[in-house]
Amino acid sequence: MYTIEDKHYPCSTSLTMKYIGGKWKAVILIHLTKKKRYSELRKAIPMVTERTLSLQLKELEEDGLITRTVHTSKPPLKVDYEMTPLGKTLIPVLTAIARWGQDTGQSNEKIIYTAIENVDCSILD
Repeated sequence: MYTIEDKHYPCSTSLTMKYIGGKWKAVILIHLTKKKRYSELRKAIPMVTERTLSLQLKELEEDGLITRTVHTSKPPLKVDYEMTPLGKTLIPVLTAIARWGQDTGQSNEKIIYTAIENVDCSILD
């Protein structure tokens, strides 16, 4: 069992899901394999609300998976996000998840794929 701040995780899988679980965290991390500004993330993931994106970024930062850098040399304020070394250790995991989703999406007749213009959710290409 793993414990973080009095919260218990019965196995390594549940511990991993604490960091990347939910609808958006893995998607956000996929887009942060390269440094991005907040506005770039908004454009890359248009279906996530601003509030959700902000909250998920804050959690990922608190968990030590990403860093947030504020550039205040001159207005307007620029904020960059990028993976930490710990976050980068998730790239093979995220790649495997993306590959599984891609393969399943292509082979499962119940799944209908519709491309969204200017949106790329894949780190496989």
